[in-house]
Amino acid sequence: MREAVREREFREFAETRQAHLRRSAYLLCGDWHQAQDLTQAALMKLYAAWGRVRKDGNVDAYARTILTRTFIDQRRKGCWREDPVGEPPDMTSTAPHAPELRLMMQEALMELSPRYRAVLVLRFWEDWTVEQTAQALRISPGTVKSQSARGLTRLRTIVEGLTSESTGRSGR
Repeated sequence: MREAVREREFREFAETRQAHLRRSAYLLCGDWHQAQDLTQAALMKLYAAWGRVRKDGNVDAYARTILTRTFIDQRRKGCWREDPVGEPPDMTSTAPHAPELRLMMQEALMELSPRYRAVLVLRFWEDWTVEQTAQALRISPGTVKSQSARGLTRLRTIVEGLTSESTGRSGR
């Protein structure tokens, strides 16, 4: 009986939170297929710890922590490698629109290192505190602050480069 309740509770959680976890995973890895795989791996790990986690109460935070750590571990192990197959399509635009800006920001985010990306996603997408992010990534709060600052600086530089690149293309 207890096992059936445990499975039902987990299934309900997974069904309601899977889309949000997948969006976060996409921001981390930049590919919807990999995001789905990452989400499934995180949910499997969460299921293994479900009895303990649901007693603690903050299941969402635990799930996002698992997702982020799984992403970093897989990147560290080299499980996912990008194999470029050609030049990206020419993204000419006359005026910046929200979809184009969104794509540009996602492209810039993918150029960051996995660690900077993880810190920025947790801090600014998930809206976590410095302490929560530090705990999730097993680093000090000072490291979170410095990596946030460096990551944002790097992100701004990338966005400026992409912006000047796109205005240079449309001006030809």
